[in-house]
Amino acid sequence: MAEASTKQLEQKLGFWDLQGSAIGQIIGAGIMSLLPAAIGFTGRSVVFSFIIAAVITCAGAIPVIFLTSCVRLRGGAYTQMGLMAGKTFAGMSVITTLLGQFGNAMMGLSLAAYVRPLFGWPESSEKWIALVVLLVFYVLNLMGIDAFAKIQNALVVVLIGSLVMFGVMGITKVQWGTYFSNEDGYYMMNGVMGMCQAAGLLTFATGGATMVIGLSAECKNPVRDIPLVVITSTLFVACMYAILAFVAAGILPVPEIGNSLVNVANHILPTPLYYVFIIGGAGCALASTLNNGLASGTKPIMAMCDDGWLPASFAALNKKKVPYKILSLSIAIAVIATLSGLNVSTLGNLSLVITGVTGAIIAVRTAAIPKILPEQWAKSKFKVSQGVLNIMAFIALAGSLFSTYMNASSLSGGLLIFNIAMIVVAFIFGVVKGKTVDMQVSYDDA
Repeated sequence: MAEASTKQLEQKLGFWDLQGSAIGQIIGAGIMSLLPAAIGFTGRSVVFSFIIAAVITCAGAIPVIFLTSCVRLRGGAYTQMGLMAGKTFAGMSVITTLLGQFGNAMMGLSLAAYVRPLFGWPESSEKWIALVVLLVFYVLNLMGIDAFAKIQNALVVVLIGSLVMFGVMGITKVQWGTYFSNEDGYYMMNGVMGMCQAAGLLTFATGGATMVIGLSAECKNPVRDIPLVVITSTLFVACMYAILAFVAAGILPVPEIGNSLVNVANHILPTPLYYVFIIGGAGCALASTLNNGLASGTKPIMAMCDDGWLPASFAALNKKKVPYKILSLSIAIAVIATLSGLNVSTLGNLSLVITGVTGAIIAVRTAAIPKILPEQWAKSKFKVSQGVLNIMAFIALAGSLFSTYMNASSLSGGLLIFNIAMIVVAFIFGVVKGKTVDMQVSYDDA
C-alpha cells in the first residue's frame, strides 16, 4: 500500500485500554526525580503542592475534555489545533510533534539509568541499553494496536502494584508526630510561594493524560471514553502521588532525601522488594510512557500526511494497521538523539515553551466550540452554558500560562532561546507551507 489514511485504522480500544494508556503516560520519569526536587522547595507540605498541581493539570485539560466530548479527533492534537485555530497553527503543530519525538530518547535513557546499576554495568553502557530498549518497543509497536494495549495494561498493573507497595511499606515508618510541625524548618519551608513553585514543577509529573487523544482514531467510543479517561486518570494518579509524597517526605529528614525516590525506597524496603520497586516502579513507569508515546505519537503525523504537510506515502500501513514508516522515523529520531550525547534534561526541555504557547492558543479557542461544532456541541454530555464555557476557557488559559511560565523559568538561556527560535520556525513553516496545503480537518462524529 503506497499511502493510507487515519480512516483506515481499526477502532479497537475501549475505556480500560485508554485508562492504561493515560496512566502509563502520566507516571513516567517525573515522579522519581521531580518529587524530591519539589520537596526541596516546600518540604513536607509537598502533599498540598500535588493537590494544586492536579487542579492546574485538570484546568489545562479542559479544552481536550470539551472538544473530545463532541467528535473523534483522528489526528489527535494536530486535528485539535487545526479545528480550533486554523491552518497556520496546525502547521506549527507539525514542528511541535516532530520535536516531541525526542522525548522517546529521554525515556530510553532514563530507563537505562535506573536499570544499569542493578546489574553493576558501567555507566558507559547506558547509551547502548537505551538503544536496545528503543528497538524492543519499536518491534512491539509494529505488532499492532492490540499488542500495544496488552503490553501497556500489563506494564501499568505492575507499575501501580510497585507504587502501592512503596506506599504501604512506607506509611508505617512515617514520623507522624513531627510531620506537620515546622520545628525543624522543613514544613512550608518557603511559605505559600514555595508550595506554589513546587506545584508548578509537579504539573510535569501530573500531566500527560491528554496524550490519549492521539489514539482517538482507534477508540471504540472516543466521545464518551476520552473525556472520562483524562479526568479520572489525572485525579487517580494525583491521589497516588500525594500518598507517595506523604511517605517520601515523612521518613527521612528532608536534607537526606536526595534527588531521587530511590534513596527513600532503599531505606524502607528490604533488598528483594527494593529491586522490585526499581524494576516494577521506575522501570515500568518509563517503559509504559515510551510505549504510549510510540503508539499515540504516530497518528497526528498520519493526519499531517493526509493533508499534505508531509508526503502522503509516508503514512503507509503494514498488515497490522501500523504506520510503520512514521514509527520508524520516530525511532530513528530517538536513536540519533541517544547517540548525540544530549542529556535527559535537555531532551525533555526542547519544546516546553512552544508546547505551552500552542496550549494557550487552544485554551483561548475553547470558548468558540459551540460556533465551530454547533450540532456536535448540542449533543455533548459535557455541554454547558456559554458563560460557564467562557469561565472554563479562562481557567484553562490561566493554568496553561502558569505551567508554561514555571517550566520556562527553569530553562537555561540556551534552551530558552532554542524554544523561542522553534516558535518562530514553526510559525514560518505554517505560513509558507500552508499556501500549498489543502487541509481537511480530520475529525468525525462518533
